[in-house]
Amino acid sequence: MSYLIPILATLVIVAPVTWVLAVAHRKKTYESKIGSAEEKSREIIDEALKTAETKKREALLEAKEESIRTKNELDRETKERRAELQRYERRVLSKEENLDKKSETLERRETSLTAREENLTKKLAEAEELRGKQLEELERISGMTTEQAKEYLLRMVEEDVKHDAARKVKELEARAKEEANKKAKEYIVTAIQRCAADHVAETTVSVVQLPSDEMKGRIIGREGRNIRTLETLTGVELIIDDTPEAVVLSGFDPVRREVARIALERLIVDGRIHPARIEEMVEKAQKEVEASMREEGEAAVLEVGVHGIHPELVKLLGKMKFRTSYGQNALKHSIEVAQLAGLLAAEIGVDVRLAKRAGLLHDIGKSIDHEVEGSHVKLGVDLCRKYKESAVVVNSVESHHGEVEPESLIACIVQAADTISAARPGARRETLEAYTNRMKQLEEITDSFKGVDKSFAIQAGREVRIMVIPEQVSDDDMVLMARDIAKKIEETMTYPGEIRVNVIRESRVTATAK
Repeated sequence: MSYLIPILATLVIVAPVTWVLAVAHRKKTYESKIGSAEEKSREIIDEALKTAETKKREALLEAKEESIRTKNELDRETKERRAELQRYERRVLSKEENLDKKSETLERRETSLTAREENLTKKLAEAEELRGKQLEELERISGMTTEQAKEYLLRMVEEDVKHDAARKVKELEARAKEEANKKAKEYIVTAIQRCAADHVAETTVSVVQLPSDEMKGRIIGREGRNIRTLETLTGVELIIDDTPEAVVLSGFDPVRREVARIALERLIVDGRIHPARIEEMVEKAQKEVEASMREEGEAAVLEVGVHGIHPELVKLLGKMKFRTSYGQNALKHSIEVAQLAGLLAAEIGVDVRLAKRAGLLHDIGKSIDHEVEGSHVKLGVDLCRKYKESAVVVNSVESHHGEVEPESLIACIVQAADTISAARPGARRETLEAYTNRMKQLEEITDSFKGVDKSFAIQAGREVRIMVIPEQVSDDDMVLMARDIAKKIEETMTYPGEIRVNVIRESRVTATAK
């Protein structure tokens, strides 16, 4: 235990000394570390200052270089602008010099022109004065005034022009006829020769033969009831007069007249004539006529060789069997036009079937023109459009009388075929009054021209011969007069075919030997 005391005392003494030494050593160590850190910081600051100074000098150098480069570019652009301005200035100066020169030239020309104008005015005055003297001298020499000389010259020029015009007209007509007539006549003659059709003259009355005159009383009936019933049901007038063994049926509607004829003939054969029987027979006759119309239409379509026509149009074609125009049967005329159109189309080289179709339907409006208001052309166009016919057929129907312009060669062919069929000799007939009026109108037109002595319409109005006064109408005037008369006839008259105009001028010189 005693040996522990010195140890403890030693420890008590050593421990503070050790602590003091440790604190002193630590402080010295810290001071040395702090000194080293301060030294490093000063070195870093110095290095940073050096780097900043270097960067600063570099930046200043770059700025100076950029400034020098920018200044050089500005100097170069300034020099270029100055050079360009100098070029513009030189061009402007050059133009001003040119303008000054042109202005001086124009002034000189203006001065020269003014002088020339004054000189020309003087010369014109002298020429006018000289012309007046010449005219006076010419008037004195010729014995005519200026107005008389003008009239003489105009008359001479007019005669020369008239002569040249007449000669030119003759040449053109001769050339046209030489080139066109040969082919046209060949086509038309070939078509006419190859087409033959029978025509039966129809009138507005039908005659029913009776077995005896006693039948007239039975047809009239008690107090006229039978004849009234028949007239009411058919719309046809019965004329019972002194004609032996015959009854006349009068009416403008040929279909109704045919129904009345069939019904009356059957009543006569049956012998039982009373209102109920008349009504029955009229009804049967109507059905028979409708069936007949359809059959006739189908026969016409088959004869022409056209297919695909609407059944209603076929029926209306058959109805045209009972329709006449100037005595020409409308259905036969349509068939003939279709055949002629087909022949002409074959000669020319166009669609034959379409030409036949257009020719067959060209007068289809005549089948209903007794029932519906309007011309047969307009009615025909409406029917064709209603039953979906082609535009060529519609235009052919619309233009076959020249009311509108033909739009195809087939329409022109139908026009020609219609004229051939209607204008051929014997195809149609006129009433005496219409014939005489047409002849009179033709002669009045020709007599209205100056220099005409006499005129004569001959050959049923197909030719007019005009005698002119030789002293008033020259040979050249005749050519122009014939054309003027033909043109006026075309404008003022309606006629089938064509009318030939012949102008005749005769000069006679008589001398007597004594």
